[in-house]
Amino acid sequence: MAFTHAAKQEFIPPGTIREVKVEQRTIAVANVDGRFYAIDNTCLHRGGPLGQGDLQGCVVTCPWHGWQYDVASGRVTFNPEMKLATFPVELRDGEIWVDIG
Repeated sequence: MAFTHAAKQEFIPPGTIREVKVEQRTIAVANVDGRFYAIDNTCLHRGGPLGQGDLQGCVVTCPWHGWQYDVASGRVTFNPEMKLATFPVELRDGEIWVDIG
């Protein structure tokens, strides 16, 4: 595993999700009650930016057409057969590190 620095913890307060560029890829990093999750930023429906979506608990809603995803598993809430890539996250001294593999 090769973890790469993604953001400072304070950039993503609890209850928010943000777009973060890691290496050459943009991912979405969510803070659910102090636990961080990283998923692909691109909605499977029409490519909407999930990091700009609304986060309620573990569910992010795409700002374009309302598709919803569980940030912990990457699964579409209405069809668990469909899922986004998820990435391991580590918190180190107030810094978020992600392994995008």
